[in-house]
Amino acid sequence: MRIGIIGAGNMARALGGQWARAGHEVVFGARSAARAAEAAQSAGARAWVVAGPAAAAEFGEVVLLAVPADAVEAVVAAAAPPAGRVLVDCTNPIAPGPLGLHLTTAGGPSMAERIAAAAPGTHVVKAFNACHESVWRLTPPVFDGRPLAVPLCGDDPGALALVGRLTADLGATPVTAGPLARAGLLEAATAFAIGLWFAGHDAQAVLPPRQYSGVPAA
Repeated sequence: MRIGIIGAGNMARALGGQWARAGHEVVFGARSAARAAEAAQSAGARAWVVAGPAAAAEFGEVVLLAVPADAVEAVVAAAAPPAGRVLVDCTNPIAPGPLGLHLTTAGGPSMAERIAAAAPGTHVVKAFNACHESVWRLTPPVFDGRPLAVPLCGDDPGALALVGRLTADLGATPVTAGPLARAGLLEAATAFAIGLWFAGHDAQAVLPPRQYSGVPAA
């Protein structure tokens, strides 16, 4: 698969490196050509640098948006990805406040929905935002013998299938979590979990196993 990565930070390097090692063709395009070149070099022989975000969006069948949440809408609009591209939003629109972490998008559309509005005709999938970049460097991300589950929110079945394949290539389990309209719930749940972690709590411990959820067995 051809994967364009917009950004050259830790998330870009962690996910891009894993996908390159899984056999995909990966390019990095960022505002800093030097940082993009470093990211490509760290990802190995199947990764290259291209001349900025627009070139990465043009190259990739799937395009990972690995830039800060407060910049992603402008970056996507400037990159102008072609119609039909699959855009993967791994951003977390959160900021500290007097009551702890909060969503910067509160009261409006989710960040994933804002990205979709900034790139008409593309297929946005919210994914990979619930974990720190260090998790994506694990080979594979398995905890207590159970592969990590990765929720995916999106409207296009083909886009969800492609991102599901990339999730499986990381050694994780893709979980289709509903349409893009539910991405705001994923962003809020992640903000809540990060707040618990910063407070010294184990966010995973707040939910019981499924058999104790009260939901009938499938």
